[in-house]
Amino acid sequence: MLQRGSSGLCVIFRFGDCTVDTSLREVCRAGKAVHVEPQVFDLLAFLIEHRDRVVSKDDILNAIWEGRIVSEAALSSRINAIRRALGDTGEEQRLIRTFSRRGFRFVAELEEGSQRTDPFREKPAPPLEKKSPYEAKQTITFCTTADGVHLAVARVGSGPTLVKVANWLSHVEYDWQSPIWSDFNHHLAERYRLIRYDARGNGLSDWTVDEISFEAFVRDLGTVIDAQKLERVSLLGISQGAAVALAYAAQHPDRVDKLVLHGGYARGRNRRGSAADRDQAHLFLTLMRQGWGDEHSVFMKFFSAAYLPDGTPEQIRWYTDLQRVATTAENAVRIRHACDEIDILDLLGKVDAPVLVLHSRHDNVVPFDQGRLLAASLPNARFVTLESHNHIILPEEPAWRTFTEEIDAFLA
Repeated sequence: MLQRGSSGLCVIFRFGDCTVDTSLREVCRAGKAVHVEPQVFDLLAFLIEHRDRVVSKDDILNAIWEGRIVSEAALSSRINAIRRALGDTGEEQRLIRTFSRRGFRFVAELEEGSQRTDPFREKPAPPLEKKSPYEAKQTITFCTTADGVHLAVARVGSGPTLVKVANWLSHVEYDWQSPIWSDFNHHLAERYRLIRYDARGNGLSDWTVDEISFEAFVRDLGTVIDAQKLERVSLLGISQGAAVALAYAAQHPDRVDKLVLHGGYARGRNRRGSAADRDQAHLFLTLMRQGWGDEHSVFMKFFSAAYLPDGTPEQIRWYTDLQRVATTAENAVRIRHACDEIDILDLLGKVDAPVLVLHSRHDNVVPFDQGRLLAASLPNARFVTLESHNHIILPEEPAWRTFTEEIDAFLA
């Protein structure tokens, strides 16, 4: 790993608008400190040190993980974190290049200095931002539903309590490694006491269950809230999690303070009265049965084009790995079918709590008009359009700032 020189001065590298200070363990971009996790910095330093060659996965595992076996998704998430910090992407690969089946190489041209402060700026590098509380290990417990299903519940952070309703696919441990969910989880954990749980049939919750239905999802949310001894809560519902949150709020108006909904809908594909929606639902289930967890399958091509049209190859690969880790193809089909049958339009008038509804203008999974319908049918809703093609907002896209700032302002 890069070390301080014999004179006691640190080594500083500059490339583009970025600097890496090996003594302060600091990354700066455009003159501002960028927070990176310790392991991410170690990997960046290793790639810079060995920039004269392609380093293999085994090289990285030996140097960074001390030979421990980790998943491809874990490594990809660290590489992706470096790229985000430096303003690079998996498509451009201006700074870090991926060599298929061989490894990675740092390819940017470097200027090297040996001063304690950055020689390319007049002022010393600013201090790193405060580390997010998620670094302290989250607490995972289990609660049991009335029909005997064990649900995994994760708690992290401090502040006002925010319960993220389980959506189609999750894993309360594995999601921290996600190039899709990790930044959002970090953002929330820095501001709230974040409670997440895995839905029945997936993640760390029981996979072998008799009932997978929308009604069971709503009951499970109530079980989690009761098990955590929460009198009143704010709820975050994404995709079908929005309908679950709304149904719970309609049934328990005295228990819900606020709701944040993103990419949500009141009626699933089979309930919208559209032949195209029903055909899409059928196609999705058919492809899922054939290609679950296979990144080269037709299903994954369809899935990525719909859910993450602007996603990087690393993000798509991670989603493939999540499929294998989170559940079976059979359970995924059962969960997806339950979501396609959702219809809570008649309940929306009973939701008194303030609601923030966010929706991507070009969402291919849940059409924009479904988000508008949701907001228009709620008595106390505010609607925010996000300029994005993605069903899940990614940290590197411009809509990310609007997405997070609107949520923070609403929950304040």
